[in-house]
Amino acid sequence: MSFNTGSRDSGLLDQIDHFVVIMLENRSFDHMLGFLYTDQNNISPLGHAFEGLTGEESNLNSRGEAVTVFKIPDDKHPYFWPGSDPGEGYNNTNSQLFGNYRTPAKGTKAGNSGFISDFAYTLNWQRQDNEKKPGSWPIVEGTTEESIMGMYTPQLLPVLSGLAKGYAVCDHWFCSVPTETLPNRAFVQMATSLGRLNDHDKRYNAPSIYNLLEQAQLSWSIYGYEDEPILTRQSLQALPEKPEYGSFGNFAAFKRAATDGTLAHYSFLAPEWGSKGNSQHPNYDVAKGEQYLYEIYQALQSSPHWQKTLLIITYDEHGGNFDHVPPPENAKQPHDCPDNMGFNFQRFGVRVPTVLVSPLIEAGTVLRIPEPDTDLYGNSQAPTAFDHTSILATVEKRFKLSPLTTRDAAAPDIGPVLTLTTARRDDPLKNVVVPKSEALPVLEGNSDWSKADHLQQAEASLASQLPVEGDYHSHYQGKGQDDESEVKRYSRYRYHHYYYGQYKKENS
Repeated sequence: MSFNTGSRDSGLLDQIDHFVVIMLENRSFDHMLGFLYTDQNNISPLGHAFEGLTGEESNLNSRGEAVTVFKIPDDKHPYFWPGSDPGEGYNNTNSQLFGNYRTPAKGTKAGNSGFISDFAYTLNWQRQDNEKKPGSWPIVEGTTEESIMGMYTPQLLPVLSGLAKGYAVCDHWFCSVPTETLPNRAFVQMATSLGRLNDHDKRYNAPSIYNLLEQAQLSWSIYGYEDEPILTRQSLQALPEKPEYGSFGNFAAFKRAATDGTLAHYSFLAPEWGSKGNSQHPNYDVAKGEQYLYEIYQALQSSPHWQKTLLIITYDEHGGNFDHVPPPENAKQPHDCPDNMGFNFQRFGVRVPTVLVSPLIEAGTVLRIPEPDTDLYGNSQAPTAFDHTSILATVEKRFKLSPLTTRDAAAPDIGPVLTLTTARRDDPLKNVVVPKSEALPVLEGNSDWSKADHLQQAEASLASQLPVEGDYHSHYQGKGQDDESEVKRYSRYRYHHYYYGQYKKENS
């Protein structure tokens, strides 16, 4: 049977002093980990049930033929699947789950049968865009609507899969809202998206986990990769202006903190966006994300804080990639999260990969919430599912912090995953060879990799709102065709000049 947990069983949570969260981009559970235990009949070495793939899951293509899930071939640029960026917005997600873009009636059972048809629709308009404006969308040559049914194997993802097997995997972890990136990243920080269902609004004025930690005089850090976390920092308007216990840095700063024993109580890591980055956003190089995860793990395992650290690896949303498990409909709607487009924030988003890493976790653990109980009258009492606010619930429980909204107040914590009273000394990744892509795949004729992606453009838009004297470019005019390197330079210029100017004023 699975290793189930109730929401209030603390396990050994009081042994954890340092939480490290890395949130990657736009991959579903089946897409990344569905084949994890298929060869063991979806049973972990501990005897825990695992809701992975059997190989029989399918969708119909445009010719009415059933296309089953398949293993991504390792000889066809495997780290750039599904070959283009699938639709990830609210309407796309409805189409993928229910076969129609409109908000379904309450209680409508998701069939998860629209992934191929929605990818076909997306590929069609992307190719039309490329005809009108060459370079709008990078599409790998040979990409078809059926490509969306390609799934990674443990052999292709030895780092993520090695950590999932070597520690714990959550096979019923859902993103917080059935839509794209920024609303889900809002939920992992604030337990609300303020009613937003898209990436158009980039600034959120609500208290976050960092405000709670600051008030409790607990240390926190937010890290970007090459540079400081522009998108995360600028999107959270309620962050303390002059934090006494918080800091911002890049990945090199995170590694130094891990090595020298100065890890914060709570660290949040953001990857590098864009086609050259390591976010694993489709259709960018997944192997770079594997390298990133490996470096995070290595830094923590060599840290003097290792025995008191819990690493949480998750993805903000599914990114349009196939998953076969229907999302539950018992999410708690935050009071500051009003209905939008007929959606009441009581249905979770699609299942995403989440892996928990600590020397207090037994290898082969599959963590999930218990099956629904029934009361004396036969009424079902289903517990709330794991979602991104379970991270908040866990940190709040460990440090005795108040919840931010009704969502994290109801979320189950992950403390029960910690079952070992003596820390392990083995290394599940000891003999792992981290994958590397040798070359970029050939793109369709009107494609290229030069365009800044929407998160880089979001960074630039937020940076443009910083009051910088004598700036380079007075205002960002993002038109969707900006060169990636130019957009990065613009964002970093404004960000650093603004905060350097603030530092000079405060210390003059």
